[in-house]
Amino acid sequence: MEKEILVKVAGVSKKFSKDLKTGLKYGVKDLFSNVFKSKKSIGELRPSEFWSLKDINFELRRGECIGLIGHNGAGKSTLLKILNGLINPDEGTVTIHGRVSALIELGAGFNPILTGRENIYNNGAILGFSRKEIDTKVEEIIDFAEIREFIDMPVQNYSSGMQVRLGFAVAAQMEPDVLIIDEVLAVGDIGFQAKCMYRISELMKVCAVIFVSHSMPIINRYCSRGILISKGVVQEDNSTKIVINEFFKLFKRETSRSFFRKGAILSDFSINNVSLKKDENYSMDFNSKLTLNISFKLPETTNELPALKVLFLDRNLIIVAAIIIDQEQFDKVQNNYFVKIITDKINLNPGNYQITLNVSDKEFKSQYIYCDSYWKLEIIGNTQFGAEFVYFPSVVTVS
Repeated sequence: MEKEILVKVAGVSKKFSKDLKTGLKYGVKDLFSNVFKSKKSIGELRPSEFWSLKDINFELRRGECIGLIGHNGAGKSTLLKILNGLINPDEGTVTIHGRVSALIELGAGFNPILTGRENIYNNGAILGFSRKEIDTKVEEIIDFAEIREFIDMPVQNYSSGMQVRLGFAVAAQMEPDVLIIDEVLAVGDIGFQAKCMYRISELMKVCAVIFVSHSMPIINRYCSRGILISKGVVQEDNSTKIVINEFFKLFKRETSRSFFRKGAILSDFSINNVSLKKDENYSMDFNSKLTLNISFKLPETTNELPALKVLFLDRNLIIVAAIIIDQEQFDKVQNNYFVKIITDKINLNPGNYQITLNVSDKEFKSQYIYCDSYWKLEIIGNTQFGAEFVYFPSVVTVS
């Protein structure tokens, strides 16, 4: 038998104005329109408005954990605020059954002049718990947060990490029907993050969890389903594996458009004397020698001397290794730059990686080209060690 639906989002859309003054004016107009029941065209954008969310639809059942992913500004936080009742949608409906607990913004829901203990009771009351019920939970909350020494101190004196600890402890130990979590857990230390994720895995058995994170391993491990949002629109609603793959494709397309600067042109890129085109794959053995040949051209009007980073990214688009070439190591003919990079061995665990280039000035402040081209690198072999962020102990020679 299917588990009950706790969250149903139907046709939800939300628009905002790009400037405060115009937004306040529109807000007053909309308020009077609602009071006097006058007709208004909600679906049309007025000058300076944009859709933060457009026609969002999904359902979430008890026992499910759904991961919301997308780049910054995609609309994820706006959706979470609507689900938590902090703002209202312009179109559509949200139906939630049971108690909702949310950890959306750091310190949200806390009264800064009250103590941590007093805020526990306040938050519990907001969730609908009686004082007697909170009494049975308060010690567990304090123990989970690991801030007993400071629990009777005003929250305004807490560090950001302490606020996260207390906020998550209240949200998780109260055992809500729906738990909403944004990226705020990233503020906590690694040990507490692991503790939180274990608690979330326990809560998934009895409640519904909506989780936002930029960490694809966490999404893949804990979420039973994923939703990819881009520019306020759902691009994919499917299994976590499919959604994460679509996110990588979308990220790749958007970065290649967004980060191109000043018209640097890559003339050649080769690994171990094999010239590669964009997106081509190269395979090599673990712990073997790596030689890169790179040449590029800058516009004739450019007076700055370039520097170069060769970045190695893992499956989660995390930089795990980098080679940095300063200005003195280039061979130059007019505005054409050449460099040969030789390393005795490549310090990457067997697996699949992506390589990209960052050509910039010496301080890497003025980027000429970034993430415009990717090459796929496969490391073959067996090792007990994981990939690490390593600046290559490389010997750099100029071609």
